[in-house]
Amino acid sequence: MSYTEELGKRAKAAEAAAASASTSLKNNALAAISKALLANKELIIAENAKDIANAKANGMTEAKQDRLKLDEKRIEGIAKGVDELIALADPIGEIIGGGNRPNGLQIIKTRVPLGVIGIIFESRPNVTVDAAALCLKAGNVVILKGGKEAINSNICLGNIMRKAIEEAGLPADMIQVIEKTDRETTTELMRLNGYVDVIIPRGSANLIQAVVKNATVPVIETGAGNCHVYVDASADLDMAVEITDNAKTQRPSVCNAIESLLVHKDIADKFLPMIAERFKAHNVKLYGCDKTIAILGDSVEKATETEYATEFNDFIIAIKVVDDIDEAIAHIRKYSTRHSECIVTSSLESAQKFQKQVDAAAVYVNASTRFTDGGEFGFGAEIGISTQKLHARGPMGLTELTTVKYLINGNGQIR
Repeated sequence: MSYTEELGKRAKAAEAAAASASTSLKNNALAAISKALLANKELIIAENAKDIANAKANGMTEAKQDRLKLDEKRIEGIAKGVDELIALADPIGEIIGGGNRPNGLQIIKTRVPLGVIGIIFESRPNVTVDAAALCLKAGNVVILKGGKEAINSNICLGNIMRKAIEEAGLPADMIQVIEKTDRETTTELMRLNGYVDVIIPRGSANLIQAVVKNATVPVIETGAGNCHVYVDASADLDMAVEITDNAKTQRPSVCNAIESLLVHKDIADKFLPMIAERFKAHNVKLYGCDKTIAILGDSVEKATETEYATEFNDFIIAIKVVDDIDEAIAHIRKYSTRHSECIVTSSLESAQKFQKQVDAAAVYVNASTRFTDGGEFGFGAEIGISTQKLHARGPMGLTELTTVKYLINGNGQIR
């Protein structure tokens, strides 16, 4: 039996206990995880420091190092996120439909766990805890496969959580972290049919597509975020500067940060210098169309198809001046990853048109795309942002980690 098959076997063995665990038992386990994280802050930071040192040696950008880094404040934030899950309603057992048939059968539609979830992700070790805690609360077992850049952090966090939930009365194997970093192990996890019920990739577009193309286990796509802000002709320009700056620079390494800015031609001469001046504070690298270059000059490099299609995850943005809202929407349709899109406008007609015609999980009017987040939506932590249309779309909270079961009660009916 291979390494991944052994993990799958252990996961399946823990599945029944996970699915049948009471809300109080799951909440006690979450509380134990939170307490253990806080009690082991120094150990976590020490292990994370090994990953940061390797990242620097391998030339990782500062923005991506930021995704990787764990300090005392971030660990406290992760623990707080686990605590917040305790207060959320347990979706398992919720009755969401059904009724009585003319023949006397009673049909009840209820929520149940998905089962064993494999999560493949990059860089951000906080995902290790967020994903494990969400899966636990929703009664699932999870096998976590993080990137090699965070291996020390992930193993440390996994061991802390396993010990905590076991002491709380749940099987340690409800949470497993793959400790190998080779691609073969990742591929084996994607094809672990019979043990894993669904795979959720979280990371770059390349990672997600690799999983989609290679997995035989069903996949829920999440994460890739080539997001846009479109500044309409009627926009409040001061508001547009604030929204655009926040969406690009507040944390550029995450999937709900914007990568492209579209500007209506009627306000481009005034708005582009305003946003360029704001971007200077963060040394944002600018790519742009010919009209953008004509307005901003040598501070802008010529944008190509490549820049408009790229999720930079860095202080880089691609800019295009458009003739009207229809051109903006067409551009978004061509390059968007269907994550989060925004229009800044004072026109109700434009706002409604944009929200109706733009195909994305989250479509904003006059607000930063940085709000596409399970916590900001009131879901607690999230497993990721689903950019597909089947099973789940948008921030994946607790209910998105469930499926349904029909319970049918009779008194001897036959057909």
